[in-house]
Amino acid sequence: MTGTGRAWIELDMNNLRHNIKVLKSFLPDRCSIMAVVKANAYGHGLVEMARELNKNGIRSFCVATVQEGVELRKYGIQGEILILGYTHPEQLQLLTRYRLMQTVIDYEYAKTLNCYGSRIAVHIKVDTGMHRLGEPWVNIDNILRIFKFKNLDIKGIYMHLSAVDSDRQANKNFTQKQIDDFYYVLSRIQKQGFALPKVHIQSSYGVFNRPDLSCDYARIGIALYGMLSTFNDTKEYNIGLRPVLSVKARVSAVKTLSAGETVGYGLDYTTHHRMKIAVITIGYADGIPRCLSGGIGYVLINGKKAFVVGRICMDQMIVDVTDIENVMQGDIAVIIGKSGKAEITACELAEKAGTIANEILSRLGTRLERVITRSNRSFRCNSAVRKHA
Repeated sequence: MTGTGRAWIELDMNNLRHNIKVLKSFLPDRCSIMAVVKANAYGHGLVEMARELNKNGIRSFCVATVQEGVELRKYGIQGEILILGYTHPEQLQLLTRYRLMQTVIDYEYAKTLNCYGSRIAVHIKVDTGMHRLGEPWVNIDNILRIFKFKNLDIKGIYMHLSAVDSDRQANKNFTQKQIDDFYYVLSRIQKQGFALPKVHIQSSYGVFNRPDLSCDYARIGIALYGMLSTFNDTKEYNIGLRPVLSVKARVSAVKTLSAGETVGYGLDYTTHHRMKIAVITIGYADGIPRCLSGGIGYVLINGKKAFVVGRICMDQMIVDVTDIENVMQGDIAVIIGKSGKAEITACELAEKAGTIANEILSRLGTRLERVITRSNRSFRCNSAVRKHA
């Protein structure tokens, strides 16, 4: 089964299950996957991914916003859900109502949470050098005070490694200092007589580059979806991950142009010879980077590359199919995924766009239909018409 709409995402749940097994093989026995499903599960579909992860034994999730956490609960997702970002005080009731855990982003925020009136489950974040969220590790007295707040049910404590994806020695040294500083905080907590909550440090790259860290959770995002952030990283690590997502669209029109005719907005492209073009039903509103215009990007049709001509539009793009035989209205163009023996990955697309796969995937538009594949069977799951569990 393929999508019947203008453009769609195909989700291979067999590959997701495979990735879970691969990633678990890197973790110590007592360490569990905390699946990072923020940003619509990196464009894959928040509920679709979380449901499948639940079916495969994943019981810990982290999201960026309280709204994402609420949506997971409304659709029946079981287990722990941690909010990584800031939740406004006026929305704190959602934490208790939907059994969500909130990150303590600093000491002042801890005081705000403690004053809410009801007991709130939290994870404390410690800033060891990322300088984003978290109470600075040097403020150890503030961190210890947080443990004394009566309305905070402290379930975990964590940090973020900011350079663990790099093999530069200076970055390795920085990573080690972050780890040492964090463990110093943990030792001080224990010396003060507090029970140590669940600990998590590693992200996807941390799992591979620092497997020596024995934690309770590993926050795994991009690797869960079958790749690392760049083409080179995915190739060099070579751990057998399989992409879960493919993006496809329809050929809506095929035209033959004479030499000297222009294509698309701004008269940016002029044909130099007789040429055949195809209009593809996907554009930058669907998450296709506009910077791939003008021959930088390409799609796959009938197993061959068809390069973009002119500017990518909001809902459409035009490609050169002069050298591809028998292209017809209704044919499938592959934007990410396989066509015959050819393949274009999210990492390759990101490289051409000057970014990382995380951004390409998380920007995929919500109007793309999702087709789920499992055990040689497929079914459609349009996010706009989900049924509550």
